Amino acid sequence: MTPTDAPSTALAPRLSALTWLNVFSRTLAIQGSWNYETLLGNGIGFSVEPALRLLPGGIKGAPFKAAMTRQSAYFNAHPYLASVAVGALARTELSGVPADRIDRFRTALSGPLGAVGDRLVWAGWLPLCSLIAVLCFGLGASPLAVILVFLVLYNAGHVSLRIWGLYVGWTRGLNVASALANPVLRQGPHHVARAAAATAGVAVPLAAARLLGHHVTELGFVLGASAVAAVVLVRLHGRVEGYKLALVLIALFALVSVAR
Repeated sequence: MTPTDAPSTALAPRLSALTWLNVFSRTLAIQGSWNYETLLGNGIGFSVEPALRLLPGGIKGAPFKAAMTRQSAYFNAHPYLASVAVGALARTELSGVPADRIDRFRTALSGPLGAVGDRLVWAGWLPLCSLIAVLCFGLGASPLAVILVFLVLYNAGHVSLRIWGLYVGWTRGLNVASALANPVLRQGPHHVARAAAATAGVAVPLAAARLLGHHVTELGFVLGASAVAAVVLVRLHGRVEGYKLALVLIALFALVSVAR
């Protein structure tokens, strides 16, 4: 059974603001216990634990121990979208959904949350934020300002994604698969990639001009190389990951800055 096949869950207990804060803050460290055996499994169990304390008998009861064992098993997803699973799994556990059904639901969530997150964040949002920071450098911003621009933009995006994921996971429970059809998740990667490409077209020449100053020959060479690289990237569209290109670009600018 897939998440979309499942009927709605029953009403779950209300969670206090403190419990929500505990759950959300734990999702920020969801990769802290990552390992090759369970991947994000321990992180899922750690994140959902504050909510599971509301199960009958509390932390000493059999339902809590069984739920923690179940939620700490193998799970693979993008760390930012794993909050969708945390919210949905907390809802199913507190709603009294049978254990075997929770296991099937948990397995069904894993793949989609990984694929969507990788395309949206690693191949889209991260390169875009990096290139915007490079653009700020080309426009004359100080190194500190460049770093702050990147940190503010990138963290605003991923924190918002985590909050949204936790909210839709809890509110939709077993029906959370419908949230993955959100236009932001379906069309977002495409539009973010286009924005990153447009930003690169402006950021690279400006950053090169600032780095090379009045060295006209070197600047011409860099701009020419950038044009050739742009053609190559178009030819390689869909066969190379954007975040790797962004990291290489940033590394090159850093090396040139240090060498100067």
